Amino acid sequence: MAITKSAKKALRQSLKRRTRNIQQKEKIKSLIKQVRNLVSQENGGEAKKLLPQIYKLLDKAAKARLVKTNTAARKKARITKLINKNI
Repeated sequence: MAITKSAKKALRQSLKRRTRNIQQKEKIKSLIKQVRNLVSQENGGEAKKLLPQIYKLLDKAAKARLVKTNTAARKKARITKLINKNI
């Protein structure tokens, strides 16, 4: 356990950041899963409406180094390709 004042503060900060990071990652995963479900139900129009949200979240996550930039680009490309293929 942390002993010094600064170590205790660092622990509090890291716990807050961890929960925020997990929430962001879960939001990205759930949106991608939602789009995949819409595509599988042949509802491409609804899936295409969610695309800007996914782009925004992935770009913010990449900027904050939550995910690597190439990972964000790959996810965006694959989900866009999936939607365009099934419209």
